[in-house]
Amino acid sequence: MEQKFSALHTDGQHAPNQHLENETLAWQQRQIKDLWRIFRIMSEFVEGFETLSRLGPCVSVFGSARTPRDHPYYHLAEAVGRCLVKRGFGVITGGGPGIMEAANKGAREAGGISVGLNIVIPHEQESNPYVDRDKLINFDFFFVRKVMFVKYAQGFIVLPGGFGTLDELFEALTLIQTGKASRFPIILMGTDYWQGLIDWLKGEMLTVGNISPEDLGLFTLTDDPEVAVQIIETAYRERTPGPNF
Repeated sequence: MEQKFSALHTDGQHAPNQHLENETLAWQQRQIKDLWRIFRIMSEFVEGFETLSRLGPCVSVFGSARTPRDHPYYHLAEAVGRCLVKRGFGVITGGGPGIMEAANKGAREAGGISVGLNIVIPHEQESNPYVDRDKLINFDFFFVRKVMFVKYAQGFIVLPGGFGTLDELFEALTLIQTGKASRFPIILMGTDYWQGLIDWLKGEMLTVGNISPEDLGLFTLTDDPEVAVQIIETAYRERTPGPNF
């Protein structure tokens, strides 16, 4: 009886200590994993900076990966890509299908720079075939990719899209609004698509004071590729070219 009690007592002493040792080991492994993640993040920044800094003036074009090739917005994005190249700009997209593919296609067919900042997500498993192979960068981290879209772009052209497109749009607006990035043109294309959002910004956000009237001037709405690119070109000529932040 005494021997049985002793064994239980011993187990009772060792079990908590073993649990603590396991927790400590797991914590240490998480720290090591985080340290390696830092190096992966750094490598993505370095690759992005080295690639994009050599390209000259570019414009980032955003829009849905789900837009079919026979849709008017697809054709509009193609026209945007061609027009940008004819004015001396390269085209940067997320490298996926839909609107991104269309903009890259327009740039490629016009003989210009066609960049893809690709990330693997359910609707964008592979880059589209119109990205220049030496200008395709694959990212694991969304936030690194978002920096690349802004840092070397002389403007944003935003066509109809989903959550990801809205994320990029409002990220850029916030950076400019707060002074964290120098001001650059943001063009919304697809008037019918964006009008409801703009009405809501004016009718709700502005009315309750969550944005200022001048914030509504941070973007321009047009369906004309020539007008969109002219706005970006004029802004580019008026300021010293360079990284946005």
